[in-house]
Amino acid sequence: MQIRDLPYTDPGVPDVRTGPRFLLWLGRMQLGGQAKSLGWGTLHMASVASVPAVVGLAVEAVVERSGAGLLRAGALMAVLALTVTLGDTMLHRTAITNWVTAAARVQQLLARRTAALGATLTQRVAAGEVVAVSTGDIEKIGWCVESASRFSAALLGATGVCAGLVVYEPQLGLLVTCGMAVLAVTVLPLLPRATRRADLQREKAGRATELAADTVAGLRVLRGIGGEELFLTRYRTASQEVRRAAVRTARMWALIEAIQVALPGLLLLAVVWHGARLALDGRIGVGELVTVYGAVTFLLFPLRLFQEFAMAYSFSRPSAQRATRVLSLRRGTEDADGAVTDGVSPAGGRSAGSRGRPPEADALDGDLYDPVTGLRAPEGKLTAVVCGDPDAAGKLADRLGGHPPDSTGAVSVRLGGVPLDEQPLAAVRAAVLVQDKDPVLLSGTVRELLDVPSSGEVSARHALRAAECGDVLDALVQGSPEADGDALSASVTERGRSLSGGQRQRLALARSLVACPRVLVLDEPTSAVDAHTEARIADGLREIRAGRTTVVFSSSPLMLDRADSVVLVQGEQVVATGSHPELLHGHAAYRSIVTREPEEGEAPGSDGGTPEGGELAGRSIASGTATAAFTAVGDEAAAARSAEAAGALRDLAAGEAVEVVDVLDSAAEGSEAPVGAQAADGSAATGERGELAPAEGAERA
Repeated sequence: MQIRDLPYTDPGVPDVRTGPRFLLWLGRMQLGGQAKSLGWGTLHMASVASVPAVVGLAVEAVVERSGAGLLRAGALMAVLALTVTLGDTMLHRTAITNWVTAAARVQQLLARRTAALGATLTQRVAAGEVVAVSTGDIEKIGWCVESASRFSAALLGATGVCAGLVVYEPQLGLLVTCGMAVLAVTVLPLLPRATRRADLQREKAGRATELAADTVAGLRVLRGIGGEELFLTRYRTASQEVRRAAVRTARMWALIEAIQVALPGLLLLAVVWHGARLALDGRIGVGELVTVYGAVTFLLFPLRLFQEFAMAYSFSRPSAQRATRVLSLRRGTEDADGAVTDGVSPAGGRSAGSRGRPPEADALDGDLYDPVTGLRAPEGKLTAVVCGDPDAAGKLADRLGGHPPDSTGAVSVRLGGVPLDEQPLAAVRAAVLVQDKDPVLLSGTVRELLDVPSSGEVSARHALRAAECGDVLDALVQGSPEADGDALSASVTERGRSLSGGQRQRLALARSLVACPRVLVLDEPTSAVDAHTEARIADGLREIRAGRTTVVFSSSPLMLDRADSVVLVQGEQVVATGSHPELLHGHAAYRSIVTREPEEGEAPGSDGGTPEGGELAGRSIASGTATAAFTAVGDEAAAARSAEAAGALRDLAAGEAVEVVDVLDSAAEGSEAPVGAQAADGSAATGERGELAPAEGAERA
């Protein structure tokens, strides 16, 4: 395998039982490259090792005043120069090729495993660990594979030279052989400690990086609450911990480097001292002494390679262990050999074109059914799911998409009676699409953002219109002069940081609508959108998804009212099914979740009064659900007009940094929630509920 031939059509099935076994498997998969590197390395080592012998012949020829002998030595030296150059050049090429191809193989394995696990990967392994394995750990694993062939060549060369010295000059040969054996193992006891210190440094550096990223991401909120100095102090503390860990690591490596320099020098002094005494006694000639000295000097080179391989293995073993932890994760009923395909054909591409629908997806159709909760989403209908626990809702949404959080003993969701975990991954991904509550927007243009694998039935402009992205596109065009007025050419910053929470949600929804899967699962797709925009999105979603199965996790009355059926899930079980009006008037638990009204028998509010009227409206608005609040206020118009309700709303405005405009008048007249609120910083509201509440995108009733 050459670098130009990457990527692999089939990276193989790795041995993920342990880190060392994974490294051995990786070496076996590259036997051809290792053999080439070993061959060129052996030629290079043999040529370099022969230089002292040729130099010794030249010295002897000078001593004996033999012109012919000196000429032969010069010719041999010229030949050795050519072989050394050729061997070193090709060794470097093959070794680097082994490094890059090994790293690429691991990268492909990780990428395929990540694609197979999907959103459940970060639920089972920390995202930071996945990033670390995909970057630094891959480099260390490639280093170990690359150094293995050079170590093998150095071992052959050193063994041959030591054996030759023993035969050529037994006393000096035995001294050199014993000294090399001692030097080769001197630094080994220090390597585990150095590795542990390096891992601790990397762990502390990762924590500091996460803290810095969280601080930057929440800088606007930190400024609002005056928490900048607190987080800055925390980062300073974390940074100093990284510095101290780095100093301890550097001290250990400095000690190892000092040993690698000092001990070989002492061996060389001992050999020269003893050889000089033998030469003075007349037991060896000057040329033989030069030969032995040159041989010892050469042996210092493979000695460094021995220690380098020991360091590479010491570093790569924990890295390989982390890689196997990720690669050993399985999806659903997938066995250890990867029986469930990762959606990649033997030729290295998708089985039905990267932009189209795999043929296996046509067989997946019908009702979506979850045996764990008993949830059933009829084919071609819009089904809303209400969960009291947001975490439980997220896990259920993942499970509906074929992403069980824990594959051991998990019961597969069925689509048309077919278990999703037993189907090819490409077919499942094409049939069921899950949009979680915090979708990620990649940087690029809007056109690139919407360029996703799809059936082609829904155009980008149609999806943007259904998701009410008109004002979002206008804002992006204003911030992208290079777009020249073309909304699809406007730029989206990394993770959409320049957009509000509601704007990011609407762009993500448009991307999901463009994909046009048979089953679309949306987890709180409008939690950060204002009520008027949400109502239009609900209508657009129902229209564009007509005839296709859609499951929406939401507690918004606006979204629930447009659903064909609403399912209430509590305690991982479906407890009620019906329309929104039916459940609102006939099921106390449902009414409690949607309106934030406590069920009968629950404790009253903190002030001892009943949580009705204006106080209920205050809690609902504070949680971001203006519609539910006004529904409650409309039921208690007399209480809403009372001075107590007005006082509760004023307290709410002071405590939550939210200004409510004409609440009582709107409630008395039965109108919808006003949208004239202002953000905490005094700026005019932009129609995003995330900017009306203290926490952007807070969970609403």
